[in-house]
Amino acid sequence: MDQADRAAHLARSPGWQLADDAIEKTFSFAGWLETVAFVDAVAWLCHVEDHHPDLRVGYSRCVVRFSTHSVGGVSMNDFICAAKIDALRGSVS
Repeated sequence: MDQADRAAHLARSPGWQLADDAIEKTFSFAGWLETVAFVDAVAWLCHVEDHHPDLRVGYSRCVVRFSTHSVGGVSMNDFICAAKIDALRGSVS
């Protein structure tokens, strides 16, 4: 995925940003239980998609970071999974 494609997809992905050779977004929650519930839902969604992000989990936040190791950077699959996580978060807000 070239720079123009990444920029176009990022423009349609609110809150996601390019970070090195990955895309990432920070999700905020009221507390620990909500954060862990989100992490569990993300884990299941990504298991089904067979595309696994790096997660940084804190008390009231989770940073989700996608990259595709086989292409050495960002792929369309990263944006597809990001959109599914955004939809998931929208459904539990």
